[in-house]
Amino acid sequence: MKLNDRTRLLIIALICFVYVSLRVWNLTASCLWFDEIFGVHAAEMSLPNLLWFVAQDLIHPPLFYVLLKIWIFISGESLFSLRFFPVFFSTLAVVPFILLCRQLKLSFLTIAVALTLFAANGSLIKYAQEVRMYSLLLCFGLFSSWLFARFLHSGKGFYLLIVANVALVYSHYFGWLIIASEVLAVLILARERLKQTALMLILVATSFAPWIHLVWQAAQINSNVGQNIGWITKPNFLSILRFVFDLFEPIYFEQSNAESPAIFLITAPIIAVAFIAFGFYFADWKNRSAIERRNFWLLVTFTLAPVLIAFIVSRISPYSVWGTRHLIIVFAPFVILQAIAFSKIKIRQLRTASLSLIFLLFGAAFLFQATRAEPKYIWCAWENLALNLRQTQLNSSEPTKIYVFEDLVAYHFWFALRDSDARFEIVKINDIEGLTEDKAYFLPRGFDAVQTANQFEGERFLVAFRDKTWKEFAPPLQNLKAQNYRFGEPQIYEAQGLKAFLVEVRK
Repeated sequence: MKLNDRTRLLIIALICFVYVSLRVWNLTASCLWFDEIFGVHAAEMSLPNLLWFVAQDLIHPPLFYVLLKIWIFISGESLFSLRFFPVFFSTLAVVPFILLCRQLKLSFLTIAVALTLFAANGSLIKYAQEVRMYSLLLCFGLFSSWLFARFLHSGKGFYLLIVANVALVYSHYFGWLIIASEVLAVLILARERLKQTALMLILVATSFAPWIHLVWQAAQINSNVGQNIGWITKPNFLSILRFVFDLFEPIYFEQSNAESPAIFLITAPIIAVAFIAFGFYFADWKNRSAIERRNFWLLVTFTLAPVLIAFIVSRISPYSVWGTRHLIIVFAPFVILQAIAFSKIKIRQLRTASLSLIFLLFGAAFLFQATRAEPKYIWCAWENLALNLRQTQLNSSEPTKIYVFEDLVAYHFWFALRDSDARFEIVKINDIEGLTEDKAYFLPRGFDAVQTANQFEGERFLVAFRDKTWKEFAPPLQNLKAQNYRFGEPQIYEAQGLKAFLVEVRK
């Protein structure tokens, strides 16, 4: 049955409504976590200080933080406002997604299926809700891909492509992998565009040079990028398999290591059906038109080139850069490839059955997510414990000192108490034997609002730490008892099998 334009528009609008709804759903269910706090912290600075602060972090360009600063100026710092910032760019990404599909001359069925897959992907939902630069990377990556496809096919939009690519590389360094994919696509599919592509590459690199210079200056002070990414494991069979599941996983996403990486009973059948669809597609490859083949290989290039580059770099370099959040740039071309495979199944009943099964599994994933208990994460402990402190310490004549033992805890406490009317001093005790610290988190370079010390001082202070249980004969309580300190009644926040303790200590 042929649909009229109004019906098609209504279908696309309905899918877009679902797309936005899934990203707003549970948007404020959890607090900001460490990396999100870094972004808000940077955005609160003056522009020159923001640029230098971000440059010292070494691993991200500044555009996200600058745009977040503007966003905060307009809409404030409520949790909903902050979290809606990445949702906005994730939603904006739908525009170039549809334009790319149309540029590739895809049928309405293919576009509708592709947009549905795009809307339902769990990883895309997750990174649309984090106050991080990944939705910005997705958005500008899609604008770049659409404008490049347009340039490749017609030669139009060359200067708009340059602008999009400048914004792309200032969003995230992985933006360069999209540009590398574009260069590779020209070499394979349209060498007549090679001179213009080389010019594009030169102009984007020149535009990016001032930022590279600033990062180089920052690296003269501290070039230990291992602090930032040394914890990322090099890709192996298991991590690649998890990435494949992320490409297909509907609705659900893993928020912390304590959760399951996937709903295997739902995602495994989806993968199986998708591979069968690809099998049917390639079985009829000889009947594909030249334009369809060219567009197919363009999408394959956009999908595989970044993955292969990230894999190779991660295997041969001292540090790995492998991760779903970075490779978010390949999700859009991949779901379009899936949609093409599904929509090209010639046997109508089989095509209908395949898509029906996929959408039924999407519904099952939604029900699973909807019936899950409200998330409660251990990193939210410090914000919750700090809320009481803001009230109870208002009348104190002296600053309240809080001793902590992890950079992560120090930064969360500082952020939660930074604008309090009461005065607080956050002090991190260095290297207590028997206590381990997650080295993936460290106080930002150039940040000095948290003091450091080697021992406890004072007659009265607070201590904040996390452990499975309250143990007075284990660090850090053991160390305090050895100095004749007594403990008050601890405030406790429990989540993910751990307990966060905030306790008053006196002599």
